[in-house]
Amino acid sequence: MARKEPVPVMDVADIARRASQDAQGVPADLLDGYLEALAQVSAGGGRLSAEHLESRRAVGAVAAERGVSMRGAIDLYLSATWLAWPSLPGVRGSTGAEMFTAVGKAVFRAADAAVGALAEGYEEARRWAVRREESSRREFVDDLLDGRNLGELAERAERVGFRLAARTVVAVAWIDESFVDGSAPVRRVDASLRARVDARDVLVTTKEGLLVCVGPERLIGLAEEFVRLVGAAVGEDVAWRVGVGLAEDGPGGPVRSFGQARDALDVAERLDLPGRVHRASDLLLFQVLGRDRAALAGLVSAVLSPLREARGGGDALVETLSAYFACGRVATECARVLHIGVRTVTYRLKRVEELTGYSADDPVQGLTLHVAVLGAKLL
Repeated sequence: MARKEPVPVMDVADIARRASQDAQGVPADLLDGYLEALAQVSAGGGRLSAEHLESRRAVGAVAAERGVSMRGAIDLYLSATWLAWPSLPGVRGSTGAEMFTAVGKAVFRAADAAVGALAEGYEEARRWAVRREESSRREFVDDLLDGRNLGELAERAERVGFRLAARTVVAVAWIDESFVDGSAPVRRVDASLRARVDARDVLVTTKEGLLVCVGPERLIGLAEEFVRLVGAAVGEDVAWRVGVGLAEDGPGGPVRSFGQARDALDVAERLDLPGRVHRASDLLLFQVLGRDRAALAGLVSAVLSPLREARGGGDALVETLSAYFACGRVATECARVLHIGVRTVTYRLKRVEELTGYSADDPVQGLTLHVAVLGAKLL
């Protein structure tokens, strides 16, 4: 009669070591306590205790913090289970098929519960890590675009995966309903832009409902590409505009360029400027005008008050002046835009001259009228 080979007694340390090798080097200490609990289940036919399942959740969190992949952690546990199977006390002590089946059910039910708890702990830890990363990134973005803690920005930028350039340009996009972090348009613009340039050079984020792109001046065409991607992401049926700031130096460059880009959008809206892209470099005159609001208000009052006090009101006269200047001082084009006759345009311009003393066609006097009309819109 052939002699049966003895079943080896369970060697926890050896099984853990072999399971780690089978799982491509996932640390064996993540199994701490699991094999012993599996042995107890096999012998008694019960279930893993609530305390043990809680300890597996804690192990899952540790695995996530160490950077072990979830697949690797689960592979470690499955490898340990099948490697331990022949030497589990319940398996060694089975005397019949029915008993062997019962042990198998208990062991694999316990393995399933342990892996499930491990995955729960892992996922919860990753969620908290993502929340911390998002919070840290949001704080960095706010400080970058508000001009706070400038001395720390370069170091903090590296931690969020952004390389702060010596000279920076900021572009901002506006839509009616505001951009929201994580929304589809924001994700599309971010992913598309990062696919075209070094991801560390560009920061795409949101601020005050605007979609913001921060990048180095040396990336030629970055603003134009941002504009193109915004248009593709929001669609042609949505009203949108982009403001582009000037290139600015140093850690404070982003906050200055951001302010200029935002102001460019504001000026474009107030003046109802045509087009979708508005550059601060093209609107420097309006920034100058806006810096002394008291002087601008005085100019507007002195020049336009006689029109507003005229019989019947001066709205039509101011509207005609605005259109006339916007049309390059061409009366026929102005008449077409306003849907009135050319003679009406010339009559109204003559009336403006009579009331204010300023001729729209005189180089100096016309400039005064033009600035007053623009100033009224800005104010």
